[in-house]
Amino acid sequence: MTPITQRPIRFALVGCGRIGQNHLAAFEAHKGSCELVALCDNNPKALQEAQNKTGVPVYLELEKLLQEAEVDCVTLATPSGLHAAQTIAIAESGRHVVTEKPMATRWKDGLAMVEACDKAGVQLFVVKQNRRNATLQLLKQAMEQNRFGRIYSVAINVFWTRPQAYYDSAKWRGTWEFDGGTFMNQASHYVDLLDWLIGPVESVMAYTGTLARNIQVEDSGVAALRWRNGALGTLNVTMLTYPKNLEGSISIIGEKGTVRIGGVAVNEIQHWEFADPKPEDEHIHQASYTTTSVYGFGHPLYYENVIQTLQGKAEAETDGREGLKSLELLIALYLSARDGKKVALPLEY
Repeated sequence: MTPITQRPIRFALVGCGRIGQNHLAAFEAHKGSCELVALCDNNPKALQEAQNKTGVPVYLELEKLLQEAEVDCVTLATPSGLHAAQTIAIAESGRHVVTEKPMATRWKDGLAMVEACDKAGVQLFVVKQNRRNATLQLLKQAMEQNRFGRIYSVAINVFWTRPQAYYDSAKWRGTWEFDGGTFMNQASHYVDLLDWLIGPVESVMAYTGTLARNIQVEDSGVAALRWRNGALGTLNVTMLTYPKNLEGSISIIGEKGTVRIGGVAVNEIQHWEFADPKPEDEHIHQASYTTTSVYGFGHPLYYENVIQTLQGKAEAETDGREGLKSLELLIALYLSARDGKKVALPLEY
């Protein structure tokens, strides 16, 4: 990969809907280091609104954008089931790719994405912006310092609400082919924390249910997990919380420490206690922040690493292979729920 050093990095955004707005804000935050040069969406209204906001050329088809636009990196904020085919097309055109979570809805598709980018010699980034939250950065630091000692128990809760109108707002929502259910879509960033913070998972057992929404996929799910280091944990997710989003949390209980990070989206350090105090413990509440958005504020921070990687100044923190870790866990959860059995990891050797 040849670093881009003498000019701003040229980005195109494919998908101008709900999450696409976070990417537009991130491009604006890094104006000078990067430049938005093209937009693409098959929804003319969304495309027009985005063009009015940015003033850049627009395309209804990705193929035409790749043929005509002078772009270094293409960001995908499209339905999850489209990511694989779009990533492969972008890679074959010689461009780098940033894809929203989940990177794919099928294990084989995720593998094909990584293979295509390797073959083309381009970089694949998978968006994991929650890792950049100040609260989780402190927790990651504590894990790396081994402050917990042996990890005993982990609990992740995602108690949000998505009304039927949310799923009805687009035909792809709530489908197996393009979306995935509450595990794969809404809880994807929380599933990512299971490996990133605690380590490789040994096995999972899961149940899913479609209890109240008229969709193909699950609106609620629970899972039990065992890590290779012996830790045990639970994942409890629902999109049926009354009457609004309630909690996105992680609790970790270890030999020498207990931490709970909660709030609506892991934005509040609610408990922080270790056997061996450190000076930074006095300032942990400064990391908490108020948010009404479950997305957090990590996209601009995420793009900092993307830009520095393409400039040759850094290594990608969440490349395609890192993205495969959470995709593998997600697929294992669905296989367990479907077949009613424990699923061991890795899925293949």
